[in-house]
Amino acid sequence: MSADRARAFWTIAPGRGEIRDEPLAPPEFGDVLVRTLYSGISRGTERLVFQGRVPPSEYQRMRAPFQSGDFPAPVKYGYASVGRIEDGPEDLRDRDVFVLYPHQTRYVVPAAAVHVLPAAVPAERAVLAANLETAINALWDGAPSLGDRISVVGAGTVGCLVAWLAGRVPACDVELVDINPGRATIAETLGVRFATPEHASSNADLVIHASGSGAGLELSLRIAGFEATVVELSWYGDQAIRVGLGGAFHAQRLTLKSSQVGSVPPARSPRWDTRRRMQLALSLLQHTELDALITAESDFESLPGVMADLAAERVDALCHRVRY
Repeated sequence: MSADRARAFWTIAPGRGEIRDEPLAPPEFGDVLVRTLYSGISRGTERLVFQGRVPPSEYQRMRAPFQSGDFPAPVKYGYASVGRIEDGPEDLRDRDVFVLYPHQTRYVVPAAAVHVLPAAVPAERAVLAANLETAINALWDGAPSLGDRISVVGAGTVGCLVAWLAGRVPACDVELVDINPGRATIAETLGVRFATPEHASSNADLVIHASGSGAGLELSLRIAGFEATVVELSWYGDQAIRVGLGGAFHAQRLTLKSSQVGSVPPARSPRWDTRRRMQLALSLLQHTELDALITAESDFESLPGVMADLAAERVDALCHRVRY
């Protein structure tokens, strides 16, 4: 690959992807040239994008920071890239950085768009940064208190990260719930309890739902205690979800609250912006137990087949890391 070319993954039609060779503009003043080391696949959102399931009403709101093309396709999408700066300001050269960029071998972005990795955070683990940022926002929205009983329904990457963060709040009893009993080992590594749906504890002070299914949301409402909050972290794309509100929802005086990483919660916004939130996420990635969430890895050139397998759920993985 010449210095002025790059390779990028594109969704060219619902359920079909390809690697494209494309030109790479030279960096201008204030830009950096990044050579990608790893990227992460955000399974929930990227599966819906790959399948062409972003509803037209969300075409603009769902755009990634450096997306090319438009929904449904062709589109270059993604937001979990880790690379090394090859050219740019002297103080940034040869630094490893996290960037909200799609899957591509090399790219040019403004220097302000990169986040330098802390010395204690390896590039291999930094692919979790975007998902951890989402988990931080969920905890801010849920506002857990000392000693709370907290249930996290859905042990995907984001759900596991939410449970791990909640488990670090002093005296909180955290239970991670999932239909896959194999997630029990992950829960143990993260320092929280595990249960399958039929054995999930009831009377939770806070429930955070991240399973991406209507059944998971129904369970979340069922196990919430009196006047508890259920934080809805799942995004369903164009799928309509039926939620039964005729049971204990009113009698229990429950609050159903959405959480979305696109903005900082109002209570935080006077002091926090998205850059400070990302710096917090990166600092938390120094913890080695989070390596357990990266359960598969493949090379960049195999990404079209890998994405198809992940979208069709032919493989069971948490965070899938792409190696360049």
